[in-house]
Amino acid sequence: MSTTNNTLPRWADVLLIPIINIALALLVSGLIIIAIGEDPIEAVKILLVGAFGYDEAMGYTLYYTTNFIFTGLAVSVAFHAGLFNIGGEGQAYIGGLGVGLVMLALGPILPFYLLMILGIIAAAVFGAAWAYVPAYLQVYRGSHIVITTIMFNFIASALMVYLMVNVLIAPGSMAPQSVMLADSSHLPFIHEIMNALGYEMVHTPLNISFFWALICCLLLWVYLWHSRWGYELRTVGFNEKAAGYAGINTKKVVIITMCISGALAGFVGINEIQGVHHKLLLNFTAGYGFTGIAVSLMGRNHPVGVVLASLLFGILYQGGAELAFEVPKITREMVVTIQGLVILFSGALAYMTRPWLEKIFSLFSRPASATTQEA
Repeated sequence: MSTTNNTLPRWADVLLIPIINIALALLVSGLIIIAIGEDPIEAVKILLVGAFGYDEAMGYTLYYTTNFIFTGLAVSVAFHAGLFNIGGEGQAYIGGLGVGLVMLALGPILPFYLLMILGIIAAAVFGAAWAYVPAYLQVYRGSHIVITTIMFNFIASALMVYLMVNVLIAPGSMAPQSVMLADSSHLPFIHEIMNALGYEMVHTPLNISFFWALICCLLLWVYLWHSRWGYELRTVGFNEKAAGYAGINTKKVVIITMCISGALAGFVGINEIQGVHHKLLLNFTAGYGFTGIAVSLMGRNHPVGVVLASLLFGILYQGGAELAFEVPKITREMVVTIQGLVILFSGALAYMTRPWLEKIFSLFSRPASATTQEA
């Protein structure tokens, strides 16, 4: 009696399932578009042109992608340790606060290259510090990381409101925002670099923090799969008790992992505060921390997958805005619904298609196994 192997090939789990999930989300979205009397094929064309059809669209798409890479990496590194960090929104908020405080204090007196380094350090330290407290509470007080990170999102929001209204608000300003940061603290925009090289490009918020996001992907890949610390982290994620029995300090691993996760989420502050807005203000995170959960799930918690999933959500954000503008019947709320369907099928229903895919692969593998046994 032969046993059936229900394990999917690695490429099917990493690539095929996400593609099927996206296709299902787009199919449901197409049915909704048909229901309101519009052509779904034309809607997809408008969405893609709005995301990649011209240089301004490309700039905005990659700008959104940058934030999703940071938050997606933050969630994925915690997942590898068996932790569910859904506090990326608050950690990004506090990371941006750290960047703003350093730039406000040192921007007028330090050169750009030092401010760029200090901005990265400030975002990492403030984001990591905000993630450290939930990690400490789980390790030493038994509090669940999901509950505490949710709570800390609201605490971060309340703290920012207080600081922006009562402490950091620009003198004489009616809006809760700080004074403008010194020019020396601004990250160069990509369009400025391209124009200097002779290629005309219109103004977009895309800046060099995009390259830092890609570097973070590489560094995280090396850390997780090519270092002793990454091996310990993944071991704790597979089986915390066995890791402890093997001599791994699981409490230390949990705290370090959450600090790395918080630091990655904090880098959103570099893109938003130092790169785009050039001042401290409220609500600059815009839900990037929560979307990072879906990005991580869709990217199978791998840096390459996170980049691809981030690009997809960048397309949905920028192309969706273009779609809502070009087709009046497709409102902004409907675009958000389409984004939500992608999140639903890629997150909550991520493995809905796995059982029947396993059956299909087992049918194809049976003849080969039977032939082997006969031989």
